[in-house]
Amino acid sequence: MIKQDRAVRTRLALIRSAAAQFEAHGYVRAGLARISAGAGVSSGALHFHFADKAAVAEAVEDAAARALREAAVRSRGGDGCALQRLVDVTHHVARLLCADIVVRAGLRLNVEGAAGRVRDLRREWRECVQGLLAEAERRGELAAGVTPQRTGAVVLAATTGIEVLAREDHEWLARPSLTDLWQLLLPCLAAPRLAGAVDPAGSEPVRSDPAGCGPVARDGQPEAEAEAGRAGLALR
Repeated sequence: MIKQDRAVRTRLALIRSAAAQFEAHGYVRAGLARISAGAGVSSGALHFHFADKAAVAEAVEDAAARALREAAVRSRGGDGCALQRLVDVTHHVARLLCADIVVRAGLRLNVEGAAGRVRDLRREWRECVQGLLAEAERRGELAAGVTPQRTGAVVLAATTGIEVLAREDHEWLARPSLTDLWQLLLPCLAAPRLAGAVDPAGSEPVRSDPAGCGPVARDGQPEAEAEAGRAGLALR
């Protein structure tokens, strides 16, 4: 059991270290030696868990996909206002992107197709948005003439643009940025009976503003990588 726990911790440390390298340098320039060093383990330990760099990248994508899918499932499982849940899930995903380097790196890898692209995270996000808008239409939450298809295209374009811009400046993921977006969109989307009822800042309490995570690191040693390295030291 102790060996199994150690193996799990080592694998997680490698995934986080790899995510830091992929985000800082991209897939092509990220090296296995730096990934293992960032996790505080030997190259042999890395190859015990992963056959090659593509396998490491796929593991990063898998971890990111699980986190994003959990957010989508939670948004679809509620009984309240579908439009509010749509607003909430955009804020939740923004917090994930800001706080979790694995989610950021996994989405970037998936878009670049670096790991063979066995999944399409953008398509899954599109289905999440369109599903919530279709539910909002069924519930009578959309204004007259507003369709899930056209509205979904606008929401997807806006959220994808924010995600891309945030690669250089995490301020784009801050709660006020998404709040401003929804303050503009909701008066056009929501049925009159919902005027003022949907909170553009999200209905979920947030302990801290995600803008505090700072800019994207460019020096090859972002804080998340340092954390992975510290975690890896305990595994030796």
